[in-house]
Amino acid sequence: MRRKYRKALTLRQRRHVRVRAKISGTAERPRLNVFRSSAHIYAQVIDDLKGHTIAAASDLDETVRERVGSGATKSVRARAVGEVIAERAKQAGIDAVLFDRGGFLYHGRVKAVAEGARESGLKF
Repeated sequence: MRRKYRKALTLRQRRHVRVRAKISGTAERPRLNVFRSSAHIYAQVIDDLKGHTIAAASDLDETVRERVGSGATKSVRARAVGEVIAERAKQAGIDAVLFDRGGFLYHGRVKAVAEGARESGLKF
């Protein structure tokens, strides 16, 4: 592993530990976790008390791919992931969540997921 990448990963993991120390998802208000890789983005709604994932979505899902079409930018796909995760959470009976940015800075694709989820009616 290159030194520069290792440092960035370590700093992200430290930020994630700080965030997770402050928030924990419950059945009434679960945690919306976002993970961003270099190519894809993933979102999960998690009940930490039970240790269960209630809903999940990623830009690899067929529903997201159908919604944005081929050739969409990563930010557009991220916004669609936010919309899909909000719809799936609402189907599971969840209206409000805690947003867990996973140690990533709140801009770009992470922000796009949050905005898409808010536009679809999820409160946080």
